[in-house]
Amino acid sequence: MNDRTALSPIASFGGFMDKVKPQLALALPKHLTADRMARLAMTAFSTSPKLQECDPMTIAASIMTAGQLGLEPGVNGAGYLIPYGKTCTFVPGWKGLVDLVSRSGRGTVFTGVIFKDQLYTFTDGARRDLIIHNETDLDAPEDITHAYAIGWVKDSSMPVIELWTVGKIKKHRDKYNKVGKMHYSHRDWEMYCRKVPLLQVLKYMPCSVEMSNAIAISHASEAGRGATIENGIVVDVGNQFGNNAELVDQDTGEITMMEQADFDKKAAGWRKVIIEKKQTVSDLITMIESKGAKLTESQKLTLDSYSHEEK
Repeated sequence: MNDRTALSPIASFGGFMDKVKPQLALALPKHLTADRMARLAMTAFSTSPKLQECDPMTIAASIMTAGQLGLEPGVNGAGYLIPYGKTCTFVPGWKGLVDLVSRSGRGTVFTGVIFKDQLYTFTDGARRDLIIHNETDLDAPEDITHAYAIGWVKDSSMPVIELWTVGKIKKHRDKYNKVGKMHYSHRDWEMYCRKVPLLQVLKYMPCSVEMSNAIAISHASEAGRGATIENGIVVDVGNQFGNNAELVDQDTGEITMMEQADFDKKAAGWRKVIIEKKQTVSDLITMIESKGAKLTESQKLTLDSYSHEEK
């Protein structure tokens, strides 16, 4: 019997995170620690009933994704753990994207919104400029009329500017949104408004590996799809309500990831092998991947969790 079954959801999740810390530590950059990322996951979990309905493996995988990008979920809008049904996915926030650009040292970006009581001037052409003429007394999401983003590439003579109306942003969301009212924009409209034109500006900015992956993950989350990072490549784990899991190498186009449905069929047998100590988790993963199908971080965490169960 699993010793977590009698515990409260928060205590059970805390125990789970303690057990996956070693694997989490291996996936994180040097400036982030497994203890801190686990605490951030616990904070999000304890304050979100919807997150408590998610598979803990997907929360841990999302924490790993955030860490690989160097972003801390729930801290200053850098990113968010978003529940879609039973699946958690990490969504980079606009502040996280801004931070990634600043870290590169090759440019800076900013994004904001305009409320209906504000006047502005937008000048297009060889010398583009956006001037907002007055402060606002409004802060309600429904009072936003426009969102904008401005990017400055180092040593460039003019900025990159995107100015979008709320109507255009809603059309963009409706085109790509596959999860209806569960889409994260319905929970934080201003964050989403800021992020959409920012993603357009980022197309013209110098792009680090972290930024490229963050953009890919952002696009996946807009469509209600999950994504993780495997060996520096973004893994599309399919619709949050489906079972597909695939990795597309951007150079070769080769799909090499194990589908979740196939993993689920074999999981009981692998669990028995691990519990009976016929193979270590590491050896089992090596054996599985030697046959050509790589495992996602969530699938690896599932196998690792079996090693903590009683026979």
